[in-house]
Amino acid sequence: MKKTILTVDDSGSMRQMLAYSLTAAGFNVIQAVNGFDGLNQARLHKMDLVLTDQNMPVMDGLTLIKNLRSLDEYLTTPILMLTTENNHEIKEMARVLGANGFVDKPFDPDRFIHIIQEVLGINK
Repeated sequence: MKKTILTVDDSGSMRQMLAYSLTAAGFNVIQAVNGFDGLNQARLHKMDLVLTDQNMPVMDGLTLIKNLRSLDEYLTTPILMLTTENNHEIKEMARVLGANGFVDKPFDPDRFIHIIQEVLGINK
C-alpha cells in the first residue's frame, strides 16, 4: 500500500518539485497551499507523513504542527519541517511542538527521498 504524504508550502514551484520527487518514488501526494489548508487536508485524509514549510500566509508551519499534534490521529505521525529557516529558535520551537526533523531548501532529490524513506521505515 502506498504511503500518503501531505506537502504544505505556499510556493507553487516548491509544491510541484516535492510532488514530482515523491510521486516518482512511489508515494501518494496531497498538496496544501498554507497551514490552514494543510490542516483541512489532514482532517480529510489520513497522512503517513507531513512536510511543512514554516513561512506561509494564513497559518505558518509552527501553528500547523501544534494543531496537528492536538489531533489524536496525528499524535505520532512524522512531521518534517521543510525550510530555508536557519533560526535555531524556530527549529527548537518546532521540536517542542512535535516536529520530528528538518529538511533544508533547496534539497537534493535523492537525499530527500532517502530521508523520507528513513523516517517512514522503508528499506530501499
